[in-house]
This record gives sequence, C-alpha cells and structure tokens, in this order.
Amino acid sequence: MAVPAGSYQTYTAIGQREDLTDIIYDISPMDTPFLTNSARETATATLYEWQTDSLASAASNAQIEGDDATTNTASPTSRLGNYTQISTKVPRVTGTLQAVNTAGRKDELSYQISKRGKELKRDMETALTSAQAGTAGGAGTARTLAGLGAWLSTNQVQQGANATTPATTSGVPGTAPTAGTAATFVEANLKSVVKSCWDNGGDPGVIMAGSFNKQIASGFAGIGTLYRDAQPNGGLAPGSIIGAADIYVSDFGQHQIVANRFQPAGTVYALDMEYWCVAYLRGIQTEDLSKTGDSDRRLIITEYTLGSKNEAASGKIYTTTTS
Repeated sequence: MAVPAGSYQTYTAIGQREDLTDIIYDISPMDTPFLTNSARETATATLYEWQTDSLASAASNAQIEGDDATTNTASPTSRLGNYTQISTKVPRVTGTLQAVNTAGRKDELSYQISKRGKELKRDMETALTSAQAGTAGGAGTARTLAGLGAWLSTNQVQQGANATTPATTSGVPGTAPTAGTAATFVEANLKSVVKSCWDNGGDPGVIMAGSFNKQIASGFAGIGTLYRDAQPNGGLAPGSIIGAADIYVSDFGQHQIVANRFQPAGTVYALDMEYWCVAYLRGIQTEDLSKTGDSDRRLIITEYTLGSKNEAASGKIYTTTTS
C-alpha cells in the first residue's frame, strides 16, 4: 500500500528526541557463596599462620594391674600459613563525562566504582576457590594465596587419571595440583569423599560445584530431599516438575548442594565451613588517587588470604568432565 502523497514521516523529520530508558540492565552474576559463607578474620602480617593438632589413634588400652605408668610421647603441632594477596580495581572517569547528562546513573564515577567493587568480589571468589599455589612474591612479583584446590589433599578422589596432588612447603601449599584425564562425576566418589571427611573428624555440610556437576548431582540416586517453604504443594505451583536437588542425604548427615559460578568447573568440593575463613590484612576500601589531568581515579583495594584451619575436615573430587 502506497504512502499518501505529502505525508511527513519520521525518516525525514529533524529534531526527534531519543527514547533511551533510564535503566541499565546487567545480569552479570554476583553470588559468591564461598566468600559469603566463610568466617571473617583479621590478618596482621603478609603471612597469616595457624596451628593444627590431632589426637592419637583410638586403641583398646588395656593395662596390667599394678604396673608402672608409661609416659605417652607427645607430638608437636603443625604450623601452617597462607600468603595475603592484593586485589585491586581502578575506575577512571574524565571530567567531561562527569559533566554530561547520562542515562541510567546520575554520577558516572560513582557508577563505575560500584561496578568495579562488584567485579573485585567476583575476583576474590575465583582466587579463593581456585587451585592456585601460595607464593611469597618479591620486589617485582605479586604474592598469591593458596586456594581451596591447593589445600585439599587428605580427602580427595582423583576422578580422572594422571592428576597430581599439591605439595606443601614450609606450611604453605607451594605447588598447584595438575589436572589429569577427565572422567564423569559419579555418586560413588562423592560418598567416598564424604566418608573420608567423616572418618577424619569432619562434617562436610556443603557440596559446592559448578553448573555442570550441580546438574549431575541432581540425578544421583541418593538425593533424598528438596526443601521448600511449608505451603500447599511445597510452595510450588500446581503441576510443577522438580528437576533439581538442594540437599544430599548421606550416611553421615545432610549436605547442602551449592552451585558456584566462579570455582573450577572440573572440581567438586565437600566443605566443612567451620574450618575455613577469609582473613583480611586490609578490608575492601576505596581511596582517592592523585589527579594527573582532566580525570578522576579511585583505587579499590583489598588484601586477604584463605585460612584452612584443618583441611582434613573437607575434601574434593577433581578432574571431572565439564560438558
């Protein structure tokens, strides 16, 4: 159908105002389950240290009547530690951008500070749950904290072949584990790790995995309960299909299954959160940086480390397939 002659259309009109909504949509995930659920402590040096100990193995302990007492040999504690890692973000905004009228935010610098702060927490979650080794650093080298994967060695199942176990030097895991040939995450390995943690005195109440292995866990035969609000139909709409598991019930208790977007996708952690903490030498803070021209900069900085108060309370299944 032809346009009537003389019709004035938007294609040729001058002076039309733009239609830009005053909202910025960002779906980037912000959940950091390990960082959020870890205890917070204070570090006072770049090497944060603690001690661990254990009791002698249980025995029948039958003694002869009237016999002299025999002294039990004492064993020293183990001294462990982790290096603090510095993480930063630096937003920088020009004076012109601060002056112009922007949609979705009134102050561009404040908006960028907020974004960088959220990114910093994601970086922290990534480092804490990684398998990176702890290093002391140097004049031109950054210190790094030893992550979860580097600490866990007592209760571990090598899902794939040829993977290596991290080594600890002077109380700090100084080498990262090496991944081997990947294999599928199976329930038998989860049961084995949970049992091993329990045998060593742990209570791994949190099973933490990436998205792929979280879905694998939802299909395990041992899944017992999916908790919902105490409402009719369990709080679900009529006809709802339950396709995910929140709680794994083993012979040794209940274990919450938590998905973590920022941990290594090929590792499943079984964690007793009582024995993990994040220790801050410097909490997250924002500082003004000197002006060198027509722009403003801010330094968002934190210095922190992972405290593994007794890694034998937790475990891992590593070198699993991720697709």
